[in-house]
Order: sequence, then structure tokens, then C-alpha cells
Amino acid sequence: MLTSFFSKSKPLNLAVIILLICAFYSGVVFTSWENGFGWLTLLEKIGVLLVLVLSLLVLNFIAKKNELTKRSAYKSLLFAVFAVSFSQLLQNPSVIIANLCLLFAFRRIISLRSYKTVQKKIFDASFWVSIASLYYFWSILFYVLIFFAILNFASSFKNWLIPLVAVLAVSLLTISFHLLAYDEWYTLTNWFQASNFDFSKYGELEILVPLSFLLGLLLWTLIPYFGAIQKASITRRPVLSLVLLNLVLAIIVAILAPEKNGSELIFFFVPLSVIASNYFESKKDRIFKEILLFGIILMPFIVALFL
Repeated sequence: MLTSFFSKSKPLNLAVIILLICAFYSGVVFTSWENGFGWLTLLEKIGVLLVLVLSLLVLNFIAKKNELTKRSAYKSLLFAVFAVSFSQLLQNPSVIIANLCLLFAFRRIISLRSYKTVQKKIFDASFWVSIASLYYFWSILFYVLIFFAILNFASSFKNWLIPLVAVLAVSLLTISFHLLAYDEWYTLTNWFQASNFDFSKYGELEILVPLSFLLGLLLWTLIPYFGAIQKASITRRPVLSLVLLNLVLAIIVAILAPEKNGSELIFFFVPLSVIASNYFESKKDRIFKEILLFGIILMPFIVALFL
């Protein structure tokens, strides 16, 4: 039974999930290689694959460390399946790197609940969100998560100023690098990406099918997650609310994205994986969950083979 296999987080589960990512990434990226073989390009593609795998491991660590889910492999499986269901995502290094930076930031944000080294964690989180925005401009919206965490865990006035210091630090480092490497200034036009509200590509089956599946899964699992927040202790409720806010921000980022090709949905996968994982870990609807999980795993194969 699939639910039994992924109900425990073991090295074998993780190995199978990583193998799934590697297989789909290789199939999509290396088969679409058009410019001939080159060692540098090969290393870049392998590097992006490692970043994607590292994202999976960081998500797994965050969920376990902060008890966002039980010790199952569902969140890792769901993130992997969602990622490989969109071929354009696998060919977009910028969003993959930005997502990893946001995961690093989320790790520091959620650890503010311990009330230890608060200022350092705020700076680190702000630094990582700023780095993410260099790769994908609208990642800057995830600063809202930092301010939400400050409000709940560290509302001292000086803590609200720390993100500004991080922004200044990243700005100076970026400008200095561009002056040294390219002998030119890094300006707002280099950083800003204008929004594009043309959603016509969402009508293409290779995007429409997995997106419809994701939205259906979200609607099905969101209500139980609201119930979990209501039942949670006062100290744990802000942590679960952070995941919900992350989801809302990811939706806004997808709407404001400069290009609608499916790759912008990657920021949606982390919170959805956590929310859906909580549903699969419950003891209700076992037969239905078995069928649903089978359909989720089958989805990227259907997209790859028939669409």
C-alpha cells in the first residue's frame, strides 16, 4: 500500500523520491539540450538538479524540526511530484534557486519561536529573501512572512529595522559584484520584473491538468488544516499560520509573475505539501487517501507521456 510505504520517513523512502526527481529532471532537461555538449553546461544542469534535491531535504528538515507534520515522507513525495509535473519549471534555474533561498529564509523565520538569537535569525531570513528576489523579483513579497513572525515572536521596535539592514547589505554586495565582474552598475531595471497577466498558457493541457489537480487537492485538504489550526495550542498556532500565509503569498507571486508557464508555481508547492501531508497523516478516509495518493504519483507520468 502506498500510504503505508510513505507513512514513515526512512532513507529508502527518501531515496525513491530523489530518484523520481533525477529521472524526470534528466528526461526533461537533457533531452531538450539543443546547443550541443559542453562540460560547463553539463555542470550547470547537474548543479540545478542538486539545488532541487537540496530543496527537498531542507523542506523535510524544516517540517520535522518544527513539527509541521508527523514523521512521514508525504511532504517530500508531494513536493517532488508537484515539481516534476511542470516541465518548464525543471528548465528554469532561477525559480529553483529562488525557492531554495526562500526555504532557507523560512527555516530561520519559523525558528524565531524559540526566542533565541532573534536578531540574527531576522537578519538571516531577510538576507535570504533579498537573495531570492535577485533571481525572481516577486519573491520580495515573502518579506511579509518575516514581519508576521516579528509581530508574533519578537515585536521589539529595533527588530523591525533589521530587514532594512539586510536589504542594504545585499544591495551593496550585488552592486559591488556587478562593478567588479561586469564593470557596470546593478540598477532597479536589472532587478525589477514587470507582471504579466496573460494566463492563456494555463489553458494548455500540460499545465492545466497538473494545476487543476493541485487546486483540487488544496481545496480538499485546506478545511482540515483550518481545523488543525483551531485545535493547536496557543504557542503552535502562529507556526501553522505561517504555512497558511506562505500559501497566500505564493498565490499572489504566481498571479504577479512576469511569465505564466508553470514555473512560477514552485513557491506554491512547499505550503501545499505541508498542508496536504497533514491530511494524509490523519486516520480518516484511508481507502480514498490510497486512491488519491496513487493519482498524485501517476500525474507527472500522464503529463510526460500523453500531454
